[in-house]
Amino acid sequence: MGLERLNHDTDTALATASVVIVDGLFARRVTPQVSCGRFDVFVDLPADLRLARKIQRKCLRDGFPLDVLLRNYLQHRRTAHEEHVEPVRNECDLVVDGSAAAEALAQQVWSAIADNELIHNS
Repeated sequence: MGLERLNHDTDTALATASVVIVDGLFARRVTPQVSCGRFDVFVDLPADLRLARKIQRKCLRDGFPLDVLLRNYLQHRRTAHEEHVEPVRNECDLVVDGSAAAEALAQQVWSAIADNELIHNS
């Protein structure tokens, strides 16, 4: 159900927008029905920074129990990342350093898209 919804939402967005950004664990699995260019970006971030950001987001901001988050990370998430996320790196058009400033990342991505001639003047 989740991937079907993501595909539907992507197609809906593509019907009205010239650029659609899909992010997250399943972004590489999206298969739009609409003909469009595609440029996949892997955001590389060391494990300690990924964990620190998750703690900030889920525990400090949202009040999720830290002990549950850490247990889940140690028992499942760390291994799942290596098995399911890291292999996607080789399928992407660009790998960026996720510890860089957001503005620098955006510029790097747009430059790479332009270099690959995926941006067309309307």
